[in-house]
Amino acid sequence: MLSLEGLHLRAAFFRAIRTFFHRQDFLEVDTPIRQPVYIPESNIEPIASETHYLQSSPELCMKRLLAIGCERIFQISHCFRKGESGRLHLEEFQMLEWYRTGCDYGQLMTDCEQLVRFVIETLADSRVKGFRGFLSDVDLSAKWQRLTVADAFCQYCPCSLDYALANDRFEELLVEYVEPKLGHQSPVFLYEYPIQLASLAKKSEINPNVAERFELYIKGIELANGFSELTDEVEQRNRFAQEIAAIRTKRGSDVLMPERFLEDLARLSKATGIALGVDRLFMLLLDSSSISSAVSFNPEDFF
Repeated sequence: MLSLEGLHLRAAFFRAIRTFFHRQDFLEVDTPIRQPVYIPESNIEPIASETHYLQSSPELCMKRLLAIGCERIFQISHCFRKGESGRLHLEEFQMLEWYRTGCDYGQLMTDCEQLVRFVIETLADSRVKGFRGFLSDVDLSAKWQRLTVADAFCQYCPCSLDYALANDRFEELLVEYVEPKLGHQSPVFLYEYPIQLASLAKKSEINPNVAERFELYIKGIELANGFSELTDEVEQRNRFAQEIAAIRTKRGSDVLMPERFLEDLARLSKATGIALGVDRLFMLLLDSSSISSAVSFNPEDFF
């Protein structure tokens, strides 16, 4: 459980995030936490709530809001993922997501830089009790590095990216060799993910083997996942079908195709979206080693 000082600092942290987006003319929205369908992703298992599911992300709903005419939206919401627990994971956590029309994922990287700098500067300037300037050993003022996934594997991994993909070891090798090396001197954007890991991201127009997707790392910790949105309804349906087949094989559960989302996706043009783990960012600001110490209540506080 957070201390009283920690609660005040967490409140100031969320105020700073909202101030940043309000000043950028983003509309704050809220969407249902409990939904009858979920994003078909074989590596994420949702938590059932009777006939519905607790959201693993507000992504589907927020993109439907883009399709009706919203141009800049953001939301801080509770998300749920079954079985995720550990130093950096909780089954229930808070996510910041924002979406923009008319730009690509390069703009989201700029958004991330500006947001993190603004939050830290705001907390420092306000002199809120409990903020001691953590992350001072990471140079946020320097140009944030942009590193392709392929180059990162070349630099840090004993195996090539092609080997990792061919042997279904991408996540294993990324976590073991690449992630621990990222973002210690200054933050790093790892970008151009293999198209096999595109999920809801758009294929690159320059290189069809990669997606316009990136992740932000600070001190070896992944904080954000952003991409240029795939707005091709047919291609997205095919990707979902592959994920649904994998889920049925892996978990033996039946999954519905999110038809209403796909209908709205067909009306959406150029857009981008990003999810940032605010509990992880707050953990770094506390100079803590565990996400459990950065939330108001963690699971152990009930037993």
